[in-house]
Amino acid sequence: MTNYSSIRRSKAVSRWLLIMVFLVIAMIILGGATRLTNSGLSITEWKPITGAIPPLSAAEWAAEFEKYKQIPEFAVEHSDMDLEGFRFIFFMEWAHRQLGRIIGLAYAVPLLYFFISKQLPTGKSFRFFVILILIGVQGGIGWWMVASGLVNDRVDVSQYRLATHLGMAFVILGFLYWTLKDQREGWSFQSDIPANPFHAFLLSFFVFLQIIFGAFVAGTHAGKAYNSWPMMDGDFIPSGYGAMEPYWKNFTENIATIQFNHRTLAYIILILAILYFFRVKSIPKLRRKTSMLLVLLGLQTGLGVWTLLNAAPLNLALAHQFLAVFVFLSAVNVWRSARLGF
Repeated sequence: MTNYSSIRRSKAVSRWLLIMVFLVIAMIILGGATRLTNSGLSITEWKPITGAIPPLSAAEWAAEFEKYKQIPEFAVEHSDMDLEGFRFIFFMEWAHRQLGRIIGLAYAVPLLYFFISKQLPTGKSFRFFVILILIGVQGGIGWWMVASGLVNDRVDVSQYRLATHLGMAFVILGFLYWTLKDQREGWSFQSDIPANPFHAFLLSFFVFLQIIFGAFVAGTHAGKAYNSWPMMDGDFIPSGYGAMEPYWKNFTENIATIQFNHRTLAYIILILAILYFFRVKSIPKLRRKTSMLLVLLGLQTGLGVWTLLNAAPLNLALAHQFLAVFVFLSAVNVWRSARLGF
């Protein structure tokens, strides 16, 4: 009876973690759609509690629209917008924030229950509470990002804060996914052979870094420029690469540098993945997982080129971000499987 109850408790925690993984994936995709539809600045105030209720009357809608009209983005990009258009972008941002509230509650309430009822694995509670803290911090980062687009005549959020927000979302997703795998495998998983874990770590780290690079591409609209491949306006290295002073600003503010680095890192990741496949091809478990990663990387690279050649339309840009989630999870899975133990 004790073993059966223990199995049931373990499965309950696993199901909860799986739901959280799906919710965070949905949040990343919805966040991408909110950014790509230029909806992120439509709600100009942060009201964590009362903001859960959208405008309910014509007067409330008119008041929200008036607040939006006061920020630079409206004058520069949406000066011809009517109330119906505003309702659309408002609900995109509202849905994004609402899903954030749902994620916070969906994680915190079951965590408290599992902790009090002693259903969390022995000695592992700390990791679960770290994830809770990260989710809370992410809410603050979200508003910090939005606030950057409401001041100093900006019409977009800061690309630095956008990259921080997206990066934290993937950190949370990685923690949740890794914990889900540990929970399902009884927290005692051992790989068949220690298979170059540093190479696998480097591969997953570069995938994460590429996601951050992608945030800078999005935040500076770099995907709308240099819409040719494999050359950039006739050159492999564009003429504007590294033109800004001080030099470090090129990596985060120079469109030519940002896009070139994003392209180049994609090639590096593909080469690393191919090399790793040949290093682990004699280990069936890792060969299968690395093969899946290679397939996803190939699809993502092709989709990235397609998106670029079409100047990053909404559907392709969103698909590119969606597939990035699964590339990231696949890379994390390869890294985890390559380790000797946890």
